[in-house]
Amino acid sequence: MSAKENILAKLRKSLTGTTPVADTYDVELVTQTYRYGPGERIPQLRKQMEAVHTEIHLTSGEAWPALLAQLLRDRQLPSLLIAPTTPHGQKIVQFWANNPDLPALKAYDRPVEEWKAELFNHTPASLTGTLGAIAATGSLILWPTREEPRLMSLVPPVHFALLKASEIRDNFYEVQQEFAWAQGMPTNALLVSGPSKTADIEQVLAYGAHGPKDLVVLILEDQ
Repeated sequence: MSAKENILAKLRKSLTGTTPVADTYDVELVTQTYRYGPGERIPQLRKQMEAVHTEIHLTSGEAWPALLAQLLRDRQLPSLLIAPTTPHGQKIVQFWANNPDLPALKAYDRPVEEWKAELFNHTPASLTGTLGAIAATGSLILWPTREEPRLMSLVPPVHFALLKASEIRDNFYEVQQEFAWAQGMPTNALLVSGPSKTADIEQVLAYGAHGPKDLVVLILEDQ
């Protein structure tokens, strides 16, 4: 018998003759405080995210490409990394085709090993979608995919994220229930509340040490 099997056997033996404690967990105790009406979710999310230096813009499903283009110009960013096969990536490609003076588009369409130096050294900004957000904590839910890998939201200094207002949930418990995470956790779900920051060195807060220096969220208010 291995050490692991021996430990598990002792644990099982210690439970002999015992009765499980009834599950009296009251979900309301930890969720009722963190529920918001339809008109409260965006203000709550915005308050929480702006408190940690996230930039928030309200827009619509039709207007966001033009807003994004203006934000790129304002920051004088020369290029934008996109996932061209996603719906929002396709919308960007179409908008850019009608506005040839905009910053260059880069497509994440090949293995990172083929363009690692360019990604890490010459890609100033990226655009990704989100799975939604959590109003109570002011967090975006990112669920990286093969089309839109984790590096898109991690490497470029400026991360633009699209969020549908209708996909802002009240609290984390609600998210877990909706996506049935008790039956199977996602392999790489991320909760992001703001740009990367650390105070490891001499307790001085610095942004961008381990990820994007700026996080810009475009909230689409169309239902």
